[in-house]
Amino acid sequence: MLIFSGCTTEHPDRQAKLAGPLKEKASSNPVHKEVGEASWYGKGFQGQETANGETFDQKEMTAAHPSLPMGTKAKVTNLENGKKVDVRINDRGPFVGARVIDLSRAAAKKIDMETDGTTQVKIETKPIKKNTAVRSRHAKKSVKKPQ
Repeated sequence: MLIFSGCTTEHPDRQAKLAGPLKEKASSNPVHKEVGEASWYGKGFQGQETANGETFDQKEMTAAHPSLPMGTKAKVTNLENGKKVDVRINDRGPFVGARVIDLSRAAAKKIDMETDGTTQVKIETKPIKKNTAVRSRHAKKSVKKPQ
C-alpha cells in the first residue's frame, strides 16, 4: 500500500556503508595453551581418512587433538629439547591415556620425538580469524548505485 511505500525507500549511501567490505576480526576465543604428553602416528594410518575428511599423510605437518577446531594452527614445543613445529589440526585423538596431541610422523621428526614415541610438549594457538570475504563480495554485488 502507499502508506508503507515510504518505509521501503532505499538510501544508497547507507546501503553502501552496510554492504561494504568487512575486515577479518579475531574471534573473542582466548589463546589456547596446554602442556602434556604428545605421541605421534604415521605408517599404519597413511592414506586413511582423518576426522575432517582429508586423507592422512604422515609427511605433512598435521596433528590430532581431542577438541581444538579443525584447521587450527598450533605451535608445538618439545619441552625436553626446546624444538618447535607448526602443525594444523585435521584429526581427532589421541585416544591413549592422558595424551594431549598426536603429531604426524613428519612433525614428530621435526621436534626429535620420533625415536622415543612420546614427549612432554607445550601447545599454543592463536585466536582463529573469521574470514568474511565471501559475505562482503556478495554484499557488494547487491548494492545499486544511484543513477
